Amino acid sequence: MFLKKSILIVLIAVLLAGCASMTDSHRRTAQGTAAGTGIGAAAGAIIGAIAGDPALGAGIGAGVGALGGYVWSSHMEKQRQQMEQVTEGTGIEVTQTPGNELKMNVPGDFSFDTGRADIKPEMRPVLNSLVAGMMSNPAAQARIIGHTDSTGTDAINNPLSVNRAASTRNYLVSQGIAANRIHIDGRGSYEPIASNDTVAGRAQNRRVEIYMFEVSQTQAPQSQYPQQPIQQVPPQYPQQQPVNYPPQPRYY
Repeated sequence: MFLKKSILIVLIAVLLAGCASMTDSHRRTAQGTAAGTGIGAAAGAIIGAIAGDPALGAGIGAGVGALGGYVWSSHMEKQRQQMEQVTEGTGIEVTQTPGNELKMNVPGDFSFDTGRADIKPEMRPVLNSLVAGMMSNPAAQARIIGHTDSTGTDAINNPLSVNRAASTRNYLVSQGIAANRIHIDGRGSYEPIASNDTVAGRAQNRRVEIYMFEVSQTQAPQSQYPQQPIQQVPPQYPQQQPVNYPPQPRYY
């Protein structure tokens, strides 16, 4: 028992000392792993960051035991850095959400014209970078949500927002990403992030939000375990025993 406590104390001391020397990139990966896969996986991520080998940390984290959910792996951190470089100076916001998703908010100046669902040419380099990230990370998936400004009625805006998300997905699929890795949705004009009273505000609201996320490998989809058909077994009745009656007297 004393030996176990000593080892635990030494490990905690090493982890705390290592956290102080971690880079911002390593710290993001460790914090994301903590939120997505629990304390054991977080310890593995920290150790991997200290050692300069994220794969080592991922192995240790998996060995200790992950709890499932979205994870912020070294792949996700690398993708964040690449997206920040590609979108620098464009007005596109790239952030890590509390749920360990990589969020890209693409405003109308860079994505769609008023009343249109076809993506602008300026948006393609950004989407190409997203394609490269998903190609290098088979565990990654994407969720695309389309939005509109308040110009027009709900009958126009609601399908338009879905079409904008679908147009973005179609471009990713045309570049080699499987369609079943991309989920789309539309919110119409119901979730503005700026005032619709100005041209600039409407351009911000006329947008798509792209979320890239990585599902923990320990959280297997239920579809991988198909329900087995129930075989009906006919009822088994006990075998009937013959009844022996005593001989009846004979009358003449």
